[in-house]
Amino acid sequence: MRYRIAAAVMIAALVVAANARAAETRCGWIENPTPANWWLEDAENTWTIMTQGDNAGEVEGMELISDISEHDYVKTNGNYGYACACMSVETDGKDHRITRILSFRQLPLAKCRADKALKFPG
Repeated sequence: MRYRIAAAVMIAALVVAANARAAETRCGWIENPTPANWWLEDAENTWTIMTQGDNAGEVEGMELISDISEHDYVKTNGNYGYACACMSVETDGKDHRITRILSFRQLPLAKCRADKALKFPG
């Protein structure tokens, strides 16, 4: 009986682990050019966080992105612009969309400017 319970617990843990998405660390330009439009451009891709009028709605964890204009940031359009950041995220694995934000850390602009693998934002 004890072995059956242990086996059931192990199987349940494996099922949960198989269905969980792995967190990815993505670093690059966090861009917010206009209201409700956000994406992250790293060395691999442009990752959509949200777009105005998108039916997907706000991404879980969006509140973790602090006001980027309070730190090292480039203003491009009124109160909008871009900054350098690292994020721990989950992605959809196919459409280059960030589906969940687990953490956000804004970095000095010089960090992204020095990274030759990053394209200049805009």
